[in-house]
Amino acid sequence: MTAAEINEIISFIGIGLLILAIALISLARKKLSGIIGFIVSFIAYMCLVVGGLIVVYIVISGPTM
Repeated sequence: MTAAEINEIISFIGIGLLILAIALISLARKKLSGIIGFIVSFIAYMCLVVGGLIVVYIVISGPTM
């Protein structure tokens, strides 16, 4: 695999984490309450942070040759 292909896979993982975060936050706010809602929200916000950092890394690293 080339560096470009690896960056592509990493960026898709980051985008997937961001989409997962949206789904989990929506689920936690609308359907869940109590400690389960808190746990799901915590996981969702961790996915949001990790996915955002991955996307920022890919964007800052620039184009691959």
